[in-house]
Amino acid sequence: MRRVVAIALVLAAAVPATASAADPGRWRETGRTSLPLVYYQGVTHSTGGSWFFDGIYTGLWRTDRGFTQTGGNPNVIPPDVTATEQYNHMGDISYDRAEGGRVILPLECYYPPAGNTCNTGSFGVADPNTLQWRYYVKLDPTEIPKAMWAEVSPDGSLIWTSSGNDLLAYRTADVNPANAGPLGKPIKAVRRLTNAVPPSGITGATFYGGRLYLAGSQGDTFQIWSVDLSDGSRRLEIERTVVGESEGLDTFKAAGGTLHWLIQPFNTEGPPTYGADHATLLHFQPAAGSRQPAAGSPQKAKLTISPRRVKLGRTVRFHVKVTRRGKPVRRAVVTLGGFRVRTDRRGRAVLKAKLLSPGSYSARAGRAEATVRVIGPVVSGATGAWKRPPAL
Repeated sequence: MRRVVAIALVLAAAVPATASAADPGRWRETGRTSLPLVYYQGVTHSTGGSWFFDGIYTGLWRTDRGFTQTGGNPNVIPPDVTATEQYNHMGDISYDRAEGGRVILPLECYYPPAGNTCNTGSFGVADPNTLQWRYYVKLDPTEIPKAMWAEVSPDGSLIWTSSGNDLLAYRTADVNPANAGPLGKPIKAVRRLTNAVPPSGITGATFYGGRLYLAGSQGDTFQIWSVDLSDGSRRLEIERTVVGESEGLDTFKAAGGTLHWLIQPFNTEGPPTYGADHATLLHFQPAAGSRQPAAGSPQKAKLTISPRRVKLGRTVRFHVKVTRRGKPVRRAVVTLGGFRVRTDRRGRAVLKAKLLSPGSYSARAGRAEATVRVIGPVVSGATGAWKRPPAL
């Protein structure tokens, strides 16, 4: 992976991502955060407001809401578990409130070129405070050959994952020390939704509005689908054209967004869209009035904002102006990174905001938008983490 990233750094600048014609317009991107490369596979958050990331292979990392690292364990899977089960890889993680709080780690083995040599999967359990291993529970191998992701239901009763084209759910109560491996009996799924996996596959999952959201990709077509778990029916939520690798998904009101999609640079197609030396977390908010205006509707407003480039963590007074056909638009709502303001009769306003993560933010007024770039360290106090990725 490091060789591919190095090659991509030498190639031409990345092509910006744009919404596909197939994108239904249900969500709008509100910003992007650059993160250490080892925050690679998955993302979740705790009830206390901490982010958790895992990767590149066996690392588990914790940050605060502003992405300052507060803990890290580069090899959370113990050597004896790897020796016994061959597990060396974790997918998109999830947080569960049981046992005083725990991080659920979907476990598999991946040894190229052979691939999944162990043909079993498990749910590992880690302590969210110490980031240390607690135990693991094996999943019945007759139902699932590996655990590539995990997502705890909003009521905390089930842990969802997938096998082939089917969605599977396991009781969270069955993931307990009494069933711990290697001696514990593998647990069985209590629900199966056949053929509910989207055509783009699944790299990460989260819940929103009572539906299970699933991220995946086919080539450079990146998609997020939502699934009604009562019948397995699907709905396309987001589609983008991206060169990179789709990874984890989370729902968390932070960083100016509600839905967050982790994207990695690794690919075999060309220069990664968001750069080659870091992970990227895309932030989205539900789009108000997502339908496109009919022909002959009023011309889209124009938004200007200053400054367009600011330093991380500073409180900034942004001067905004909204016009349509050169005339000011009064009482227009302008948003930026979760902050908002209304324009006066001259179409002007001052928006006071403190942006706590680096990356690109979209200032919006209706359908009009302008980009603000936040410059700063990838993660304060953690820049050395991604320079020393754990070995496979």
